[in-house]
Amino acid sequence: MYAITIPEPGGPEALVWAEVPDPVPGEGEVLVEVVSSAVNRADVLQRQGFYNPPPGASPYPGLECAGRITALGPGVTGWSVGDEVCGLLAGGGYAEKVAVPTGQLLPVPDGVDLAEAAALPEVAATVWSNVFMVAHLRPGETLLVHGGSSGIGTMAIQLAKAVGARVAVTAGGPEKLARCKELGADILIDYREQDFVEEVRQATDGAGADVILDIVGAKYLDRNVRALAVNGRLAIIGLQGGAKGELNLSALLSKRAAVTATSLRARPLAEKSAIIAAVREHVWPLLAEGVVKPIVDRTIPMPDAAEAHRLMESSNHIGKILLAAPKA
Repeated sequence: MYAITIPEPGGPEALVWAEVPDPVPGEGEVLVEVVSSAVNRADVLQRQGFYNPPPGASPYPGLECAGRITALGPGVTGWSVGDEVCGLLAGGGYAEKVAVPTGQLLPVPDGVDLAEAAALPEVAATVWSNVFMVAHLRPGETLLVHGGSSGIGTMAIQLAKAVGARVAVTAGGPEKLARCKELGADILIDYREQDFVEEVRQATDGAGADVILDIVGAKYLDRNVRALAVNGRLAIIGLQGGAKGELNLSALLSKRAAVTATSLRARPLAEKSAIIAAVREHVWPLLAEGVVKPIVDRTIPMPDAAEAHRLMESSNHIGKILLAAPKA
């Protein structure tokens, strides 16, 4: 088969479409013929040499895919050859074939195109696990989403609105904010022109955000704590603004607030399986009903993954960027 390889870390040109050995599904795994994969910030970090796959994972980038099962590994039940699926991966999505543990496998939701289903596993698992399983967002509460027009952001807006929460977003520029509004965002903040702390306070009559989903990290840490409501929960899932910041514990104590930080890729299989099971129970029905949908900016041929990475790094996109595997 062919896959995107990274012979040496570097810029987008470091991504090389090359022939590699076919994967073999192990115990509890299935082999998926990939129709499409999706681009994530983690893939960019891997390409740059800053985010290696966990031990035993595929060396190729790609944290999610959609396709058809072509073979079952030992001990697999409940799945059949030919099933259309999407899956959460520790790596290997930028390839024509990938082995996927069944605990990280999902059926393509009713009404969702097979290729577009690749836009779902990573964002659905990330948002549901952090906003709902960890931060326990409840109906009537206010969620602040940084990067509202991103893949994570567009999913967070839709899921929060589906459970009856109020949503504030930050994004860069009127076009991205307009798209967030279309998806249901109530409070629109242009981070280039406005102070999100003040905007959230004004929009909530001084109360603040009950939950904040943050992809920025250190740069926003102090301001995020100031933007939290009493009993607020800050969920950090990215470090685009740095890894080290100063935390005002006094402010945190006075608000009886909590800060959590999680990643998904390196979690044990059992934890990922529990998250995927929760996503299938709670998110998949919303997709089947059309209440939530994948937001895809564009699809780029997989051999041209360098172009997709340039687009990702430019931030000139809304929602997910997909990679289409060559047709046999």
